[in-house]
Amino acid sequence: MALLNALRFLSSVVIFAIFALIATDVLVRSIGLSPWTYTSGIVEYGLLWFTMLAGPYLLRIKGHVFIDAVTQLMPGAIQRVLAKLVYVIGVCACSTFCYYSVRLLLDAIETGEIDTRGEDMLYWTLYFPMPICFLLMAIEFARFLLGVDTMYGDRTEVRDSV
Repeated sequence: MALLNALRFLSSVVIFAIFALIATDVLVRSIGLSPWTYTSGIVEYGLLWFTMLAGPYLLRIKGHVFIDAVTQLMPGAIQRVLAKLVYVIGVCACSTFCYYSVRLLLDAIETGEIDTRGEDMLYWTLYFPMPICFLLMAIEFARFLLGVDTMYGDRTEVRDSV
């Protein structure tokens, strides 16, 4: 849980940095100076990093978005079977994304490819958080699959992410 909290904290730093960068860019434009060329590239990377870093924590605390209106109308036995199916799909999907993001990361490190949209940025910096966070999300889905906890159920179980 300490790792998930550290990633959550890092995601909050990233989103604040994005806010500060955009606000500063707007201020620079409004006073008539030419804007920075790297703002949009860093913001795009930051949004991906923010999303990836927050994902495992949100899955752990059941703070992610999901629709359970249909499953709530079904009998308990069917709900449990469908929940297990969702967990298996989650483990498989996150594991697949983890595998391919590792391949993308290693390929980007090996080739040294550069993103040249604004400021030159190495592509591996884009892919870096993806394998780690997809692996952690696969672990969280496996925890639901093998444990007694469920991501469905009473929505009052969702904690505030203070």
